[in-house]
Amino acid sequence: MTRPMTQALSPADRALTWAQQAALVVGASIFVALCARVTLPLPFTPVPLTMQNFGVLLVGLMLGRRRGFAALTLYLAEGLAGMPVFNPTGPGGLAQLLGPTGGYLFAYPFVAALAGWIMERGSGTFFRAATAGVLAEILLFASGTSWLVVFTHSFAQALRFGFYWFVFAEIIKVMLAAGITTGWRRVRKVEI
Repeated sequence: MTRPMTQALSPADRALTWAQQAALVVGASIFVALCARVTLPLPFTPVPLTMQNFGVLLVGLMLGRRRGFAALTLYLAEGLAGMPVFNPTGPGGLAQLLGPTGGYLFAYPFVAALAGWIMERGSGTFFRAATAGVLAEILLFASGTSWLVVFTHSFAQALRFGFYWFVFAEIIKVMLAAGITTGWRRVRKVEI
């Protein structure tokens, strides 16, 4: 029986590995924060069109379930602490987490974890990455729309505010994240 990787490494190597993992998680939370800055406010809905969801998907697909979950939990903690990581059209901080977009934000760690979990369970093909992205987006929109139902007291209005206007853009984001992920995996295989 083989020892786990962390037991087989010397203490210095183990510390470096943990530092690298922490750097990946922090970098991923910063990446999602930068994606949140790319925002298009829509006048007919309180939910803006952002690249945040793309960042969440890419982090989950690239880093896997554990690091993806950790990165997006850190992202929410940064926002809760008042750091300007959420999209700039909202109030920021706790008010943004409890506002109309809160359902989407609270789902981010789980969305990244689901996308990462699916990618870890088989070959890194484009089809698997796209499927992981679509299933993760279903979770995201189920959470976001459910949250909006509480605000609007109407399922139909919640769908108008938080789903219909975003489907086409989300399909593009899923395909883009899947393409980048599978392309990166191919490049990494060639390097090794």
